[in-house]
Amino acid sequence: MQLTPSSPKPGTGADHDAQRDAHRRAAPDRGRTLLGPALQLIHTGQAPTRSALTRALDVTRATAGAVTAELEALGLITVDSRPAGGGRGRPSHRLAIDPAGPVVVAGQIHADGLSVTLAGLGGLLDPPVHLPLPAATDPVRMLRAVAQAGAELARGTERRCLGAALALPNPVTEPDGTALAALHFAWPSGTPVADLYDVEVGRADHGPHALDPLPTAIANDANLAALAEYRHGAGRGARHLLLVTSGHRGVGGALVIDGRLHTGSAGLALEVGHLTVDPQGRPCGCGNRGCLNSETDPDALFAAAGLTPDPDRPLLDQAGELCRAAATDERARAAVEHVIDRLGLGLAGVANILNPDRVVLSGLHLDLLEAAPDRLRAVVAERSLWGRSGRVPIVGAELEHSALAGAAELGWLPYLADPQSVASGWVGR
Repeated sequence: MQLTPSSPKPGTGADHDAQRDAHRRAAPDRGRTLLGPALQLIHTGQAPTRSALTRALDVTRATAGAVTAELEALGLITVDSRPAGGGRGRPSHRLAIDPAGPVVVAGQIHADGLSVTLAGLGGLLDPPVHLPLPAATDPVRMLRAVAQAGAELARGTERRCLGAALALPNPVTEPDGTALAALHFAWPSGTPVADLYDVEVGRADHGPHALDPLPTAIANDANLAALAEYRHGAGRGARHLLLVTSGHRGVGGALVIDGRLHTGSAGLALEVGHLTVDPQGRPCGCGNRGCLNSETDPDALFAAAGLTPDPDRPLLDQAGELCRAAATDERARAAVEHVIDRLGLGLAGVANILNPDRVVLSGLHLDLLEAAPDRLRAVVAERSLWGRSGRVPIVGAELEHSALAGAAELGWLPYLADPQSVASGWVGR
């Protein structure tokens, strides 16, 4: 339980420190119950020094020292004894993620390819490997392809591999892990993607430095992107963060409230892509017309410009180029403004319902924001009560690979909750 410190009393600095420490959280087990909260603070950059960690946890210096020593012994962080200056009293030790520490495999399936990387703590990703979709796009073959690609990366590192997590471009139910409305690949609704991925990861050879069996997890890509931006990107410091994104195709959304994803009763909340913004608009794969999904994705942008994208190049890259061309090309500018107006309608509607304190845009929507920031914000302000009050900051995502970074967060989740499981769950091969 958090105790409230009493008012400071006159005395020496040492007396004051002793009085303050006496009111802080007791730690009879020398802080082991604080390992998870401490690691999360270091992981998200909120505790770069031991003194910052001491304040954030509201514990004594001795307890903070014991906590950081154990995290260091687990191979998760480094403690630099060279003092970091700038504060009152004794200089503090620097805390950082151990660059040789363990990793998880983070993977992503998107509409026209696969991506995999290795991810340490602190939101640190190795350069991702991007692969084309397999010739057959049934769920087993696709999940096998991404599992094998991740296993190849794990075999190539000397760092311990603790898990494998995957971002999918469709809703994933909780807690059973089935895919619903897999519109891009025509997977059967209710495909048990979590179980299938677990099987394929189990069959792949991850090398001698991986847990056996390797824990797996799977979730929707927009949800994971929002979690990553909240912890490491443009969402830091927000209480109610709304993320809206358009990747290679379609639109996704997610809401983070006080650090937790709002996923609804079964993991299916915030399907903003199927919000109608033009009843007479383009047909959507869900059977409706004029969904945000079909009005503000790369295909919609090219249709508005009357252009056909190159089928041999990534669609999202080409859409970004078209947005940047709006600065000098009249046809591109008209297309960008058309799509921005539809996006603004959708954002205003969602903002009216959710009242977020920050909206983060990523993927194509980030390119649209950068191409015409004043126009997008004006549409939202005109159509949203909260926008008119100036209380809906709209910002661009900061992470280059936010869905992959979110998959990494998912893979690290059990170890952030219980850092000691890094050691207790380790089975070398």
